[in-house]
Formats: sequence, structure tokens, C-alpha cells
Amino acid sequence: MAIPLLVGHIVPMATKKPPKPPEDGPVDDVAEPRDTLTASMFGDDVPLGPPAYQVLARKYRPTRFEDLVGQEAMVRTLTNAFRTGRIAHAFMLTGVRGVGKTTTARLLARALNYETADVRQPSMQLDPPGVHCAAIMEGRHPDVLELDAASNTGIDNMRDLLSGSRYAPVNARYKVYIIDEVHMLSTAAFNALLKTLEEPPPHVKFIFATTEIRKVPVTVLSRCQRFNLQRFSPEALADHLANISAKEGANVAPEALALIARAAEGSARDGLSILDQTIVQGAGEGGAKQVTAEQVRDMLGLADRSRVLDLMDRIIVADHKSALNEAIALLDQGADAPVLIKDLMDVVVEVSRAQALKDGYVFSGPSEWGKRIVAMAGQVSPAQSARMWRLLLQGFEDCARAPDPPSAAQMVVLRLAAVTGLPSPEDAARMLAGGTAVPGPKFHPEPSRAPERADAPTAAAPLPSPTRPVAVPPPSHEADHGVVVRLSSLREIVAELDARREIALKYEIERFVRPAEIDFGHFRYTAAPNAPNNLSQRIKDWLEDVTGVEWGVLQSTDGSAESVKERRTRRGTEKLQSAAAIPRIAEALRLFPGAQVLRVDDAELADDLDDLAPQYNVIHVDFGLRERAEEMIPDPDEREDDE
Repeated sequence: MAIPLLVGHIVPMATKKPPKPPEDGPVDDVAEPRDTLTASMFGDDVPLGPPAYQVLARKYRPTRFEDLVGQEAMVRTLTNAFRTGRIAHAFMLTGVRGVGKTTTARLLARALNYETADVRQPSMQLDPPGVHCAAIMEGRHPDVLELDAASNTGIDNMRDLLSGSRYAPVNARYKVYIIDEVHMLSTAAFNALLKTLEEPPPHVKFIFATTEIRKVPVTVLSRCQRFNLQRFSPEALADHLANISAKEGANVAPEALALIARAAEGSARDGLSILDQTIVQGAGEGGAKQVTAEQVRDMLGLADRSRVLDLMDRIIVADHKSALNEAIALLDQGADAPVLIKDLMDVVVEVSRAQALKDGYVFSGPSEWGKRIVAMAGQVSPAQSARMWRLLLQGFEDCARAPDPPSAAQMVVLRLAAVTGLPSPEDAARMLAGGTAVPGPKFHPEPSRAPERADAPTAAAPLPSPTRPVAVPPPSHEADHGVVVRLSSLREIVAELDARREIALKYEIERFVRPAEIDFGHFRYTAAPNAPNNLSQRIKDWLEDVTGVEWGVLQSTDGSAESVKERRTRRGTEKLQSAAAIPRIAEALRLFPGAQVLRVDDAELADDLDDLAPQYNVIHVDFGLRERAEEMIPDPDEREDDE
């Protein structure tokens, strides 16, 4: 009786159906809700919330060689090389930041491994994308290794890289090594790379990128094809930013784009980063608004260019008070002191370009600003522009070192106004040559001061008027007080060096300079043996500092046969020989063995360095038997020189 009961118990259990497993879960468990905020370790396509924002510099990175802006020469050379099959095994890409070195390296890796159903050879035409293109651009291709030399700088890293280069690529045509910032490699790493770089395996290509090409050993450069990626011009970069703004649906004023392009200093990445920040300025609650130049100027801490031109106008007319007030106003409105000085330097550069190009000058900004630049070019001379540039360059360095940069910038502005109040170097030199008085510095009258009556009594012995002509002093070391020193001969240059106590440079000029042609602004000479390498630059710097005029200092082979020192030594020897040949002196020397002529004093000393016939007056003879064959007593009044 027990068995039927057991069977009856089993039958209903056997007829019961098992639970149905979920479609996307395991068979033996009931599926649980998945965490959509955690990435899957198996590579499942699980959404991880809203996508991250991609900056413009990455979003609009070029994907074809045709998209590279301003690099037409490099693209043309590479296109011809790929078409003819003359593809180098190593490339060196150099340029400033943000011009596309890494992007170009990735495009080259794509071109080397380009492959489609119809194309199975390297190609510069990357449209449509090949089978390896997406993986290479995303940095996940097994045969394209992109390394950062700053973090892989040692010999061990280079040894691992070279050991892997022996093996063939996994699925691409070439194994490509992209080494960014290659100048950061150590000396040992560079040396380890040389042999493989000179004779690499046929399946290996190297692409190097660097911003410091001078730090790369020449032994590495000689094994690579070098391409210099050009900076973006302000106009080209402004057009590029305008196109991207239109694609992003942003409304940015053309003047604002010009400011961004100028602040980027030729770097596309810098320009796109600033544009990214600029677009946010117009994203308000009421919808997108146009971003103005004033907003960009405030964002970047720039001074208003029209206000900078106003400041330069006041500097040129030597209006100290107005120039200082304008500089203070710009600094108070948020302009950085170094940026203000750099803006003034840009204005001086444009003025110098307008002076040099004359009718061919074209300003890259608004036409009104261009007219003002041309007007300034007519108010100052080229030498004054060069002098202002030197002062601004020094002032820029002063602002960087000063504990209070705004105060340093104000002092630079006052210094410029004082210098422009002096006569131009050309006018001062012309006045000195003609014997006329050189006027002192001019000062703009203060508008708030009431005019004096003509019949009003004046105080006794007042200070001389700033615009009153002053007496012309002789050419000397008075250039620091407004008088231009005119140096037209070697005699005058040596005398000025002696007056300024420039003993080291005076000694080197007398010893190593064999003059060829020396005139005001021109110094041509032949260097004596063992002359210092920087002698020409030192002479040029000193002459320009003293005269305020640009000098051309050149070495030639048609100089005189002797320097001042060599001529002085020869003449001293000739004097001694001539004195020893006088019959009475010769007889005295014969009667006293060991005696010699030590010095000959001239009856008349030349007050300059002209050739004068010596007239002997006193002859000093040593009648002792001391051994003084090599000793010479120098003339205390050595004044001889060469024109």
C-alpha cells in the first residue's frame, strides 16, 4: 500500500514545469537589476550616465591632412614622398606648442598603415577611413605605440622599446613608434637609440615630436627627415576660430576673435582653449548672446588697443602727465603690467614696419587703427623707434623682476616720454656736425596751469627753460644728459672709452682691432689673431648705448696691417733703434758693454693719434751691467693711435 502512495506523490512532482530563466540572465539564477552607473569589466556597452564634455581642441582635431591649416609645405612634401615611394624611416616634427605636432604624427601613422578594401599601400588620402584609422586616432592600436619621453626618459625604457622593435607588427603594415617631447630623453637613451634609428628593421617607423629642437642631439637629427610646423598667423587663426564658432552655434564678435587670435600667439590649441572659455561668456539664462571684445578683454586681462594707441600718442608728444594718467587708468581697469608693456612693444613694431614699408604697409586690424599707426610713423624717426623698442624690452624685463609690476610699468611709460622729448639721433648728429645748438628735452605744458602775464615780474636766476637751447659741449661722455655723441674715427672711440673708464673694451680694441673703415654708424675692421669671439657684438652694443644710433659692426679682410697696440709696439722699437743708431749713443753703448736704450722722450707729444714725425729730446740709456734685455719701461704718455 505504501508504493502507490509514493508513486502518487512522485507523479504530480514530475509533471510540474521548472521556472523559466530570464532572457539576458544566467540559467540557474534569477536576474537582478544591473548597476548602470558602473562600467562592465567585460566590455559590455553599458551607458554610464551623460557623456563627458569634449573640449574644442579635441573635438575639432584634424582627421585628414587636408584639414591641417598653415602646413601646406609639409603636406606637399609628404604627398610627393608617398606617391613616389620614397618614405623615410624617421620623421622629426618641431614647432611651438599647439601647432599640430602630435596630430600630424597620428595622421602619419594612419597614412603608413592605411588599408581599405581597395587600397593596400601607404596613402596620404585618408578619406574614407581605413581599417586601422579609428584605433590609431584613439590610441589603442597594438602596432602604433605612442610614448611620452618626459615619463619614459631613461635607458631602461629605451631598451624595452628597442627590444620590441625586432618583432613584426601584429596586424598592420608597419610598427610605428611616436615619441612626444623627444628632447626629454636622457643622453644614454639617445645613444641607445642611434644604431636602431640609423638602420631600423624594414617594418619599423619612428615619428618624433618636440618643441625644443636645439636640445635634440645632432646625431639624431641627421638620421631623421625634419619638418618645421609653422605658427598660425593671426588672420588665419581668427578665420579658423570663426568657422568653429559657427559650427558650435556661438555668436562671437569678429573683434573678440581677433583678440583671441592675438592672445594665442600662433597656437591653435591655445586659441581653441580661449574660445571654449569665451563661448561660456555668452551663455546666459536668456539664451546665447554675442560675446563682445570688451568681455574677452576683461577675461584675458588685456588693455583696450585703442587706449594703448592713445597712450602711445601721449608718449610721442612727451606729455608726461597725460601718459602717466592713461597708464594708471589702464592698469586700474585690470590690464596686467607685462601685457601693457608688450602691447606698447607691438605698437612700436607696427610703427617701425610702417616706416620701413611706407606705401606697402598694411595693418592687420581695423583701418582706423592702421591710420593712427601710419600717423605715428610720421612723427618719429626710425632711430627713435629702435630706441623705444630697446627701452620697452628692458622695461618688460623690469616688470618681470619688480616687486610691484604696475609701478614698474608706470616708470617705463615715464622713461619713454622723457626719451621721445629728446632730439632724434639723426637730428642731434646733424646739429653737432653743423655746429648749432642742440635743444634740450621738451615737456608738454600742463593744461591746468594758468598762463603767465607778459608783464609779470620774474624771479631772479630761475632754472633754465626746458625748451631753451643749450650750449654744445665737445663730444664726450655726455650722452646720458641728452647730447648725442658723434664718434667718427677710432681716435674718438678710444678717447670716449677712456673718458667713460671702459678699460677692458678699450684694451681689446687697441689690441685686436685693425681698422678698415670707421664712420658714424659704421665700424668695419679686421680682427687680429686671438681676438675674442664676441668682440663685434660688444663694440656694437657699446656704440649704440653711447650714441643712441644703430651701428653696423662688421669684420672684413681689408683692414690695416696693424692694430693700435701693434703699431705702438713697432714705433717704440723703431724709436729705440733710431736712437741707438745716433753716433754718440752708439759710441756710448760700445764703451759700456751691456748698456741699452730704454726709453726715448719726444719733444712734442701728439694730442691725438695722427702720424707725426718724432723729434727726440731726451734719451734714457742704462749703463749698468744688469741683465735687462727683455725689460721695457713703457712711455707714461702713450697717446699714439691710428685714425
